[in-house]
Amino acid sequence: MKIILIGSDKLAYFLGRQFASKGYELTIITPDETQALRLSRKLKATVIKGDGSNPTILQEAGAYSADVLLALTAFDQDNLVACQIAQDRYGVPRTIALVNDPDNREVFQKLGVTQAFSATEVLGSLIEQQADIQDIKNLLPVADTEVTLTEMTLQDDSPAVEKTPEQLNLNGAAIACIIRGGSVLQVKEYSRLRSGDRLILISQSDYSAKAQRVIMGEKV
Repeated sequence: MKIILIGSDKLAYFLGRQFASKGYELTIITPDETQALRLSRKLKATVIKGDGSNPTILQEAGAYSADVLLALTAFDQDNLVACQIAQDRYGVPRTIALVNDPDNREVFQKLGVTQAFSATEVLGSLIEQQADIQDIKNLLPVADTEVTLTEMTLQDDSPAVEKTPEQLNLNGAAIACIIRGGSVLQVKEYSRLRSGDRLILISQSDYSAKAQRVIMGEKV
């Protein structure tokens, strides 16, 4: 399987590591030159510095022969455009997009994005499963791999409250985004989590339960 991943920071690294471990042919597009250099050193992947919504960059990434494109930037317009170009111009059969603003979900759906997910609800063909408590939702694996998405809401007694992602030391998992007060926040190592935050956790299936306990506590 050939996968193109558009994104940056730990999210790109974490997913890239999982896909590479499965032997997939992986190309990562990231806008930051320093991150591109870092990812190219750490991952068995082709890394391109550029704008993933640019047709020339997608062509350079080998979109003509890609099986899946994942657009996971913090900008909905860029994610949508990348998916549209991948589908319409290069014939990529499956596109997956992060929708940061849930009000945009209908647009993504109407314009044919194969799978779209937001931090507040599941879109399209993603199947939602309720866990034992209301503030955790487990979602389908990503791109036919053992990588899963989990949405959770921090409570006052959650161990992760007032901690940073770096302090949580989530081996085998990463927080993709934080929804706070209706706004989507990019995750930084020093981002301090608060009660009421809604998180999207991306994890390898074997590490998902442990990561949830680290964040939410033993009640999970």
